[in-house]
Amino acid sequence: MKQRSLAGWVFAAPALIVIGLFFGVPVLSALALSLTDFDLYALADTRNLRFAGLDNYIDLLQTPMFWKSLGNTAYFVVIGVPLSIALSLGAALLLNAPAARFKALFRTALFAPVVTTLVAVAVIWRYLFHTRYGLVNWGLGQVGINPVDWLGDPRWAMPTIILFAVWKNFGYNMVIFLAGLQAIPKDLYEAARIDGASRWQQFLHITLPMLGPVLLVVGVITVSGYFQLFAEPYVMTRGDPLQSTVSVLYFMFEEGFKWWNLGRASAVAFLLFLIILAVTTVMLRVGKRKELV
Repeated sequence: MKQRSLAGWVFAAPALIVIGLFFGVPVLSALALSLTDFDLYALADTRNLRFAGLDNYIDLLQTPMFWKSLGNTAYFVVIGVPLSIALSLGAALLLNAPAARFKALFRTALFAPVVTTLVAVAVIWRYLFHTRYGLVNWGLGQVGINPVDWLGDPRWAMPTIILFAVWKNFGYNMVIFLAGLQAIPKDLYEAARIDGASRWQQFLHITLPMLGPVLLVVGVITVSGYFQLFAEPYVMTRGDPLQSTVSVLYFMFEEGFKWWNLGRASAVAFLLFLIILAVTTVMLRVGKRKELV
């Protein structure tokens, strides 16, 4: 038994070493950094480095900009996650329908945004939603609607980014849902049709319950990913207008690489980690209570 255990550790050792070097060490280093006042002066001379304890965390909780960025991120998650899951599930249902044709073509086309470069498509979307020259406002003008300042109006900037993020990422969840749908026994639907169940009743009483574990997994993945919003506002709006698109990660980026407050930036990262951990833990506990895991 001991020899088997030793053999397992030997085979796992290379992967564990890589994980330790490229994940464990950086995480522990960032945690240590968050407990110091590491900034540009300390970067030039480590003798300027001082231990700050929890001061960075306490200071962040008293910083209005941190709470604003957290509110923007929460808005993005609350609106974007349900929209992304609904769109992904709808696309998966259409591709799984018996009457669907050219499934491989549509599956590839719908998944294509996931594998495209985010910065490149974000730049394209920025021009699509340009106030004067954008294709979207041109289309609205054809039906008599005045141009909308999509990325320059605080009311529309975050919804535009949400729309872009949903379009960019829904294909990944669609593939997971499609695999879950294909695993549901067809006999259940046949029995339901014999009993006179409508398509909507089949969806409510067969599809959704059988997809419960898959929905939980997709929900956790999507929530944790959407909390890490950064590239979209960085490329499309730079956090404007009126800081309405500043996310927690964007705030962390500015603290670390604009103002060189690397200790505070590390503290932001760990606060975000705790928030994601809390939200996903609640989701998993609810799923466990409903016997989804």
